[in-house]
Amino acid sequence: MSGTDQVKKPKKNTWPDERVEVLKKLWMDGLSASQIATQLGDGITRNAVIGKVHRLGLSGRGSPTRVAKPRTRRPRQPSAPKKVQASANAGTRAKIAASNMVKSEPAPEPIRLVDIPEGERIGILGLTDQTCRWPLGDPGTDDFCFCGHSPQAGTPYCDYHANIAYQPAGDRRRVKKAAAG
Repeated sequence: MSGTDQVKKPKKNTWPDERVEVLKKLWMDGLSASQIATQLGDGITRNAVIGKVHRLGLSGRGSPTRVAKPRTRRPRQPSAPKKVQASANAGTRAKIAASNMVKSEPAPEPIRLVDIPEGERIGILGLTDQTCRWPLGDPGTDDFCFCGHSPQAGTPYCDYHANIAYQPAGDRRRVKKAAAG
């Protein structure tokens, strides 16, 4: 048998006029494509409904069948304050914690732009491994410069600026809590 001997069956029209009218009505009533496909039955899929809606140019929708209700929330009960357990060792723990705190040396004097004479100010081209690279002033102004003092070993900053730049994590947390409280 050759390909020309085969008889082609006429395609069944899946969208007769009555079905198209039902589709239009359900679409304008606000039903979803899945709901319309279920109501039409006879092998009509959600995608078939969506395709037909687009081919018909049905863009406007009626009101949806499900109206979203605003969700009401239950009022939240305030939580009870946490109980602090007193311990006989509490005083001892505080003493140990206080003795374990590292006693730092007094902080070096701050370095300010006004303290550096104009002739000793270092620009970006004057920076070396032997100069502190901490910027001083506003980069948009003519008096902007870098600190220029001798840096700590292994850092690009002098003692004062290294203390600002490198703070232990515990110290940063304490500062944040103190600022918030």
